[in-house]
Amino acid sequence: MLLGLDHLIIAVPDPDAAAAELERTLGLACTGGGRHPLWGTYNRLAWLGDTYIELIGLFDRSLAPNGAVSQAVAAALDAGHMGLVSYALTTDDADEELARLRADGSDLGDVEARSRTRPDGEVVRWRAAFPPLLGPAEPPFILEHELLGAEWGGEARAARASFAHPIGGPVRITTVELPVPDIEATATACARSVGVQFSDIDPRSAHAAIGSQVVRLHHGAPLWNPAVVEISVGGTRELAGREIDAVGVRWRIRS
Repeated sequence: MLLGLDHLIIAVPDPDAAAAELERTLGLACTGGGRHPLWGTYNRLAWLGDTYIELIGLFDRSLAPNGAVSQAVAAALDAGHMGLVSYALTTDDADEELARLRADGSDLGDVEARSRTRPDGEVVRWRAAFPPLLGPAEPPFILEHELLGAEWGGEARAARASFAHPIGGPVRITTVELPVPDIEATATACARSVGVQFSDIDPRSAHAAIGSQVVRLHHGAPLWNPAVVEISVGGTRELAGREIDAVGVRWRIRS
C-alpha cells in the first residue's frame, strides 16, 4: 500500500551550494547524498523523518537521457528552472502495488532496481516504477526501499526520527502544494497512474491525502511558480507562520 510521501525532487545547478542555502536560510541540514553514475546526477539529502528533500543536479548532462528522474532534472535546468520537478510515493510492496494499479489501468512501467553510492562507499538500493513522463504537473512515481544499512536500517530510521535540525527541532512535511496548468487533468492522471484520488476538484484547486500527508494542486505554471512545502517544526515557535523562499521552493513553517 502507499504509505505517504517518500521524497521531493528539487532540481538545482549545484547540490552542495543548494544544501548550504537550505541550511542558511531555513535551518534544514543536509546530512546525506551521493552519485548516480548511470544517469549523470548527484544529490544532497535533507531528512525529515523518513520523508526527505532531494537536491539534485547533473555532473554529466550526456547521461541524463538514461533515467526518468535525470530527464526531468535536465529539462528543468535547461529551461533555467530551479525547484521541485517531481515527487515519489513510498510503498511497502512495489510489485503488489504495481499489479493492483495496472488492474485499474495504470500506465506505470515495470518495477526497476535502482541504487546510489554514498560517500562512505555503502550502496543504497531501492525499487521504483515510473509513469511515462515525470514533471511538475505529471503523476509521481512509486518507490520501495531496501530497509537495510546505514540509511534505511532500523537504527538509522530511529535516529532521524528525532534528529533536530538547526531550525529548532525535528521537522516533518505535512503538505505539498503543486502549481499545475490544468487541475482536472493532473488529478485524473494521478488517479489513473498511481491511484491517488483528489477531491474537491475545481478549476483552482484540489487535494488528496496520502498517509498522514496532503498533496494540493493549485492553478499555475509549474516551471515559473514555486511549489509550496508546508513543514511542521518541533521545539520552536520562532519561525512559525513564516514563509521562506529557498532553492526554488516556498517553505511554509508551522509549529
